[in-house]
Amino acid sequence: MSEATLYDVVRNDEEQYSLWDAERELPAGWHREGTRGTREECVAHIDRIWTDIRPLSVRERHARHA
Repeated sequence: MSEATLYDVVRNDEEQYSLWDAERELPAGWHREGTRGTREECVAHIDRIWTDIRPLSVRERHARHA
């Protein structure tokens, strides 16, 4: 019986989220958000917290011009 792969929820500087294999080193520009679990658990967490998928720079630009 094989163990399920654990994933980390990761976020970049533009506040975009993704999943990353918990055992692998992160690529440059990505940071662990603090949530670890199965793929399904991590996807559900991202669905709950990432309500505005626009990159941070776009949201800030829009706010300045609003």
